Amino acid sequence: MQEGLAVSAGLIRAFPKISRYNVPMWKISDYMKKCMSCPRKCAVDRENGKTGVCGVPADIYVARAALHYWEEPCISGSEEAGNRNGSGTVFFSGCVLKCVYCQNYEVAHAAVGRMITVGRLAEIFLELQDQGANNINLVTPTQYIPQIAAAAEIARSGGLSIPFVCNCGGYEDPEMLKLLDGIVDIYLTDFKYMDADSAAKYSLAADYPERAKDALAEMVRQQPEAFFSEDGLMKKGVIVRHLVLPGMVRNAKKVIRYVYDKYGDSVWLSLMNQYTPFERVKDKYPEIGRKVTRREYNEVLDYAIELGVENAFMQEGATAGESFIPVFDGEGVNGI
Repeated sequence: MQEGLAVSAGLIRAFPKISRYNVPMWKISDYMKKCMSCPRKCAVDRENGKTGVCGVPADIYVARAALHYWEEPCISGSEEAGNRNGSGTVFFSGCVLKCVYCQNYEVAHAAVGRMITVGRLAEIFLELQDQGANNINLVTPTQYIPQIAAAAEIARSGGLSIPFVCNCGGYEDPEMLKLLDGIVDIYLTDFKYMDADSAAKYSLAADYPERAKDALAEMVRQQPEAFFSEDGLMKKGVIVRHLVLPGMVRNAKKVIRYVYDKYGDSVWLSLMNQYTPFERVKDKYPEIGRKVTRREYNEVLDYAIELGVENAFMQEGATAGESFIPVFDGEGVNGI
């Protein structure tokens, strides 16, 4: 095992029946020495502290690990169904995308977060289960897939039984996603753009549309059908999120059309109107320096209905605002 990434002795004693890993502990450093974890293909030596676009080395940095109640109702639960226990959300620091409008800007740019080991990450998963979480929600996990796969196997061997949710930006490498095959139960993925120019301007990733298509195909290969518990919680499946941006109704329609034409109702859509225009965006990108109008959002919803989409989530009421953004204060990272 590599020093610094090894499971603590306490965890080895606690979990004596560990059998196999999708990513053996000793293999993590192999992935990190010349990192090719995402479509950026930075090839930097993260094992020795170098960083690429994601902004983090091989060491795991987590900004928050706590119950979160504002995901889709089949993820967080709902009052009506009596299962609003919350999603056991782990916010990883860093991000392979650089979205100018990111609502988790500090986390995405690795400005906050506490360093933990793979063993500690496994403990966090189990602690969230003990708190009653409906699932383990891995937020922005792309830069840590090998480490997460190892931690997940340790936690499963230690009694973790709730689903894993991969909550990602959609800019993924299908080969890396294969490391999560048999581990991740639910893919909760963004599909931001069908237009390369917009992807380049707002997320510095002109190849986003094609990479998102390839990634989604692998996610659906792993989880081709959605399964729900009797009380409406998703246990397996794929949810594709699209955040409607101001002035970009046409882009939203293209995303919906692609996903529905390709996968029909086997994939759930989540059409989001929570775009929040931060001050840092308004001067440099005035065209997206406002909230999405009700008319714009309704046009997107109407289009989905006209296409025949049946399995979809929509947002109602005031969902755009900084009050919906968690405080990234390290809660749950160093223990409860």
